[in-house]
Amino acid sequence: MRGFARFRSWIVLLAIPFASMPPLSRALDATPLRPATTAVSSNIVIGFVGGFVRHDDPHHGPVQLAQQIERTVPKDTYVRVFENRHRKQAYDAVLRLLDTNRDGVLSAEEKSRARIILFGHSWGAAAAVLLARDLRQEGIPVLLTVQVDSVAKVWQNDSVIPDNVAEAVNFYQPHGIVHGRKQITAANPARTEILGNYRMDYKKNPVACQEYSWWNHVFTPGHMQSECDPHLWSKIENLVHERLASSYASSATAPAVSAVVGPHP
Repeated sequence: MRGFARFRSWIVLLAIPFASMPPLSRALDATPLRPATTAVSSNIVIGFVGGFVRHDDPHHGPVQLAQQIERTVPKDTYVRVFENRHRKQAYDAVLRLLDTNRDGVLSAEEKSRARIILFGHSWGAAAAVLLARDLRQEGIPVLLTVQVDSVAKVWQNDSVIPDNVAEAVNFYQPHGIVHGRKQITAANPARTEILGNYRMDYKKNPVACQEYSWWNHVFTPGHMQSECDPHLWSKIENLVHERLASSYASSATAPAVSAVVGPHP
């Protein structure tokens, strides 16, 4: 059984790059997100794409979400998508953005002002959790992590949310050779609220993904649909906006979780 499990893990690792790799024609016409308008910021929204998808490929869910968020948040909010293998770049960006006095050292006050939201799909979802864990080592709080069909590499753990994260939510679909983690838990439930582990069933509620390759449609249809599902990403967008708004005015009453993320129809 151990041999079979190890074999399956390697099959998944081999399948993900093909499942998430866009055709070359898509990558060439990709338009990057505009640069942040300020050199420092406490309002940070970072996403990670899965597989070997480019950070600026506009045909993928995390990039589309970031582009949509960027149009509607205050201009001092930093919004950017990274490849999942570039977590260190994202980490360095957070430290630089929070260093408002530019002295190269984050004070307790600078850390306390952080309003950070992390999200991702597939390997990118695991990268979001790992970045939150990296930030914990610096004592930097995170408002929210969002995992969409999260898949961890063999040496990673995307199931336990660190205690510097205030809220976390997990969306997964159970079908196919590549499918997401079914459950996430809090390292410290007193400090982290798990908003839910929401199951999506694209066999019952299929989503058309016309921009994706034949490989995706044949071998990883569920994983593909979790990335191109407009209903799901709209829910995540609403959740991001609500959490950013509530962080601006902590006295405001946060909306009910079910109204924002709710079960998938």
